[in-house]
Amino acid sequence: MCGIVGYTGPENPKDIIMSGLKSLEYRGYDSAGVAILHQGQFKRVRAEGKLTHLAQKLDKESFDGHVGIGHTRWATHGEPNETNAHPHKVGPISIVHNGIIENYAELKSELQQQGAVFESETDSELVAHLIYQKNQNEGMSLFDSVLSILPELTGAYSILAVSEKRPEEMVAFKNGPPLILGASGGAVVVASDLQAIMPITKDVVYLEDDEVAFIEKGQVQFYSKNGEALDKATVHIDWSPEQVEKQGYAHFMLKEIFEQPRAVANALEPHIDLNSHTVRLKNVGFSVDGFDQLDQINIEEDFKKTDEVFKSVERIFIVACGTSYYAGMVGEYLIEQMAGIPVEVDVASEFRYRHTIIPENSLVIVISQSGETADTLAALRQVKKLNSVKVLSICNVKRSTIDREAHGHLYMNAGVEIGVASTKAFVSTLSLMNLVAMSLAKAKNNLDVVTENKYVEQLLAVPSQMEKVLAYDKFFKSAADTLKNFKGFLYMGRGINFPIALEGALKLKELAYMHAEGYAAGEMKHGPLALIDSQMAIVMLVPQDALYEKTVSNLEEAKARGGVVISIGSGEDEKLKKLSRHYLSLPEAGWTTNPLLEVLPLQLLAYHVANSLEYDVDQPRNLAKSVTVE
Repeated sequence: MCGIVGYTGPENPKDIIMSGLKSLEYRGYDSAGVAILHQGQFKRVRAEGKLTHLAQKLDKESFDGHVGIGHTRWATHGEPNETNAHPHKVGPISIVHNGIIENYAELKSELQQQGAVFESETDSELVAHLIYQKNQNEGMSLFDSVLSILPELTGAYSILAVSEKRPEEMVAFKNGPPLILGASGGAVVVASDLQAIMPITKDVVYLEDDEVAFIEKGQVQFYSKNGEALDKATVHIDWSPEQVEKQGYAHFMLKEIFEQPRAVANALEPHIDLNSHTVRLKNVGFSVDGFDQLDQINIEEDFKKTDEVFKSVERIFIVACGTSYYAGMVGEYLIEQMAGIPVEVDVASEFRYRHTIIPENSLVIVISQSGETADTLAALRQVKKLNSVKVLSICNVKRSTIDREAHGHLYMNAGVEIGVASTKAFVSTLSLMNLVAMSLAKAKNNLDVVTENKYVEQLLAVPSQMEKVLAYDKFFKSAADTLKNFKGFLYMGRGINFPIALEGALKLKELAYMHAEGYAAGEMKHGPLALIDSQMAIVMLVPQDALYEKTVSNLEEAKARGGVVISIGSGEDEKLKKLSRHYLSLPEAGWTTNPLLEVLPLQLLAYHVANSLEYDVDQPRNLAKSVTVE
């Protein structure tokens, strides 16, 4: 959601900023703009729509300065048009902003009473007015102006500001959405995501909440909100440029679907002993007081502390949003059946407001691909006020805010995920939920070695089994022109397969903008049957498991009402073949790993239907990759 890129250095700012914004397109946006120094002033160029519109405007512009800021906006306050696009400019002050200023109406009213004139409908513009008021009317420097307005701002924000009075300076500050800085060879890049910085340097510094970065002539100094100097650690990032390229695939999402076998292997690798086929969660960090000490962790002490925490757990809460929420639902089935611990799964935006009762000796697991999801972060902070409760994070981005603030840490290791609709991160999370469930079961003496070995062997088989399932790409590619004509889709499953039905429906909604609903198959007779006719496609998940016969019975009900059935089952299932218009055969697997295989054809279905409708698969409308505001 929104993207910030700022640059000062010897290179052409226009090229650096536009390249950086291009790398952030996956976050979702509806307008874009830059402000770059030219003849002592920050020349502002903005455009509604895609970056190509901004690029066309910039082709006619030249700049003689070496400082600039850029932004891709996802509309929250005000329509997605050029007037509301960033950067916002008030006198000599230009700013770009991610997030929401919650008390903007009150502040805007006060400013208007003092004579301020606003040109946009955004909450962001008032920040430029506040800085201008201090800078222009009270004679403060840009840095001091920023410090003076921080107590006035309520909400989530990351902001980068420049001033024509001292154009060689930039000031960055945040409370919520991420801001990252990288410096190399006299150049400094400030961005909301690593991908905009990586072409310049792989050594970065993460700005924390209530911290301010002062940038001048290639140098960066860090301060607290009170103006106290801070020492900040530099982190080396080892991503390779190839990880963010399409590598010949038509879309990033298709590439990422095919990368899932590797993503599962990478998620499992740190935690499985290949000789004994046992699980030990590595580098969870429950024994570490400070995040920065994780690199110096004592492995055996960490194993011991994690085991102690898990032994003491009497109840588990899993908190997440969207696709991560469905992964958490799969975790609920795994943990309750393996470990015998009651689990409650909550949408983060509900969890934080419903006055949840969290008993002592509870474990709260928060899941976020980006590690910056606003509602999930707020839930984490709410839970941390309870000293008797531990928080375990599952993130894809190491040292993201959620990762840094949790007590324990697990990593999806899915690699860069560009497509807005999550794929790799989902299957990586399912892999980790298997490992967490087994580890909890072992701590509670509910998992014998023979059963553990079986579960581990099934997990290790998943990457090669996924390769076989990906062959359905050809089927959905050829079937897409027919599938897109259905009036809607009902996805159904029972038990641990039910969350996968929900995830499949979500993918079709995200990508193809079609009516799609996920249901527990046993609920079909309680309402959804009324929807079924020859124009309704039924996608039924029917693997060989304990609920197979009951799910087949539900499928027969749908078939009798004229529904067109696409069934997904295990092996050569003749019963399903007779009941289905299309039957997709998955490799035979255990109940714990079936979800990892089932989700692949659902992703491919959504991808190819959306592509046949000529929609933007990588950047679905109205959606953002990292949701950093409530």
